[in-house]
Amino acid sequence: MSDVTRILSQIESGDPSAAEQLLPLVYDELRKLAAVRLAQEKPGQTLQATALVHDAYIRLVDVEKAQHWDSSGHFFAAAAEAMRRILVDAARRRDSLKRGGGLERIDLPELADLADERVDLLALDDALRELESLHPDKAKAVKLRFFAGCSLEESAQHLGVSRATAERHWAYARAWLYGKLNQE
Repeated sequence: MSDVTRILSQIESGDPSAAEQLLPLVYDELRKLAAVRLAQEKPGQTLQATALVHDAYIRLVDVEKAQHWDSSGHFFAAAAEAMRRILVDAARRRDSLKRGGGLERIDLPELADLADERVDLLALDDALRELESLHPDKAKAVKLRFFAGCSLEESAQHLGVSRATAERHWAYARAWLYGKLNQE
């Protein structure tokens, strides 16, 4: 049993010191996931990778009801989902009228080219929710690949499928989301 899985079991059984032992073991991996995810955001994102990791970690470990973790893969998949929710919430706050969401943002010329390559997180979240209602397994593949930065091999392992199946899920989901996001 890996150290992460062992500590997750201790957290589940109510050991208060186990959460303190877990963060150093998973921090670097979570930080990489957060940095990859934030690099895909539109310019002007004020959330930093460190803050994203800490918020996600608190959502996962510092809860009143103990979570059940099947494995470290399950934990990292849940971390990806927590990061996605935090980023979507931040995007909603940023786009709200109260915070100037109705105003047009003017980017510096060198950043304008990058803006076209970024993803509208709210539109992606809406499309991902629809995909999840139709094909939950394919939506999980997107969350692992896009939000957690997992490779195809890691995604297959976390999903409990072969690499070829994970690759098919990823290809289908990408094409489906592309079509959905480009309908306008």
